[in-house]
Amino acid sequence: MLTPMLASLLPLLLLSRISFCQYSSDQCSWKGSGLTHEGHARDVEQVYLRCSEGSLEWLYPTGAIIVNLRPNTVSPAAARLSVCIKPSSDSRGTNVYLDRNGKLRLLLREQDQAQGKVHCFSIQEGALFIEAVPHTDISRRITAFQYELVNDRVGPEAHSLGAPCQPCSDAEMLLAVCTNDFVARGSIKKVEQQEEHSSVTVEISRLYRQKTQVFVSGGVRVRSWTGHIKMPLQCGVRSGEGEFLFTGTVRFGEAWMGCAPRYKDFLRLYHEAEQQGTNPCHVDTD
Repeated sequence: MLTPMLASLLPLLLLSRISFCQYSSDQCSWKGSGLTHEGHARDVEQVYLRCSEGSLEWLYPTGAIIVNLRPNTVSPAAARLSVCIKPSSDSRGTNVYLDRNGKLRLLLREQDQAQGKVHCFSIQEGALFIEAVPHTDISRRITAFQYELVNDRVGPEAHSLGAPCQPCSDAEMLLAVCTNDFVARGSIKKVEQQEEHSSVTVEISRLYRQKTQVFVSGGVRVRSWTGHIKMPLQCGVRSGEGEFLFTGTVRFGEAWMGCAPRYKDFLRLYHEAEQQGTNPCHVDTD
């Protein structure tokens, strides 16, 4: 059921898609104020964000904005991207919809935003239509979220990013070592079942790469790192003996597990591919 305001805005969106001036944008982040909309709350502003990650902050929202999230390069791979947004814990004042050719689907209600949960969707599902919820007092209303464009097997909302617990193929495993946000050799120390995911405590004996500091060094004299990697609950991961090669992505500062073969299995696969000349990149396995 469309709200009265949303119903009144749809003809404007379908017929003209009028763009209004942006307040401040660096192509990665946007910050605006609805105070300039008070006199013409029917205005719909087009916002264009063209980075792999960034943020949006809309103070005192009135009317509506359309947020177009696109990568900064054009390629066939862009069609396979997903968008993940993480609302701020104090985000309020709007409902968030997906808008595809004028057809709207509710993504996030105002009352749900304070939970700060990550929501993901395919970039082909459309732009974000953010509609202000009418309030007598808008002085305490701010809608804010972070966003990231992703192309992974798993993530904070695994159902939106592919099959979460399906074993990696040989080709996926070799490619993950070359392209993932982190690659590390180590062991599983503890697994904790939390409300919506599993948190895997790992000890790293060799760190090949990490996008951000998700693994912390034990000190100058200790050549080891520790950290936590998240996985969907349904994967049923357990602590166990032996070494693994952990790969995965970093989402909003948190590590999420991708391919994680036993290290001896990866080593066998890597050397076989090396002999056949099919390795996508070189890994120092000494």
